[in-house]
Amino acid sequence: MTVIQHGGDAFRLAFEQYTDTVYRVAVHNTRSKSDAEDITQETFLRLLQCRKAFRDTEHLKAWLIRVTINLCRNHLRDTMREIPTEDVPASQDAQTDSVLDAVRALPENQRNAIYLHYYEGYTASEIASILGSRTNTVLSHLRRGRETLREALGGLDDETI
Repeated sequence: MTVIQHGGDAFRLAFEQYTDTVYRVAVHNTRSKSDAEDITQETFLRLLQCRKAFRDTEHLKAWLIRVTINLCRNHLRDTMREIPTEDVPASQDAQTDSVLDAVRALPENQRNAIYLHYYEGYTASEIASILGSRTNTVLSHLRRGRETLREALGGLDDETI
């Protein structure tokens, strides 16, 4: 087991490897590029201030995602505004855009479970660890999220999500 100690090298490693992931999670939750950029900066500022040692790079990545999701939640609660969708970059594929729009419309717990599972590749138990919940709860969020997406998208299978 490799322990990642706090310091410049750990920060540099995290910034180089996980900035894109943190930004994607922030965009996914805020739907605003400018808000996502601010939250990405705040996440890495929190890492600089953190005195915690991480077990390995996956532990570090999970911590960054958890902090990002919490900052997004706080930001949305504090601003109490409708989330704009026009600021999110569109893909070249209309089906992908409609799937992402449907995922973004899910309740937060389902949205984050679906996103972390299908887009970031985490297992249910890893998601539970990141989100601070139980594996069965995450499995329930995944099941409900998939059901809602199937209804919204007209019967798409898990591979399309």
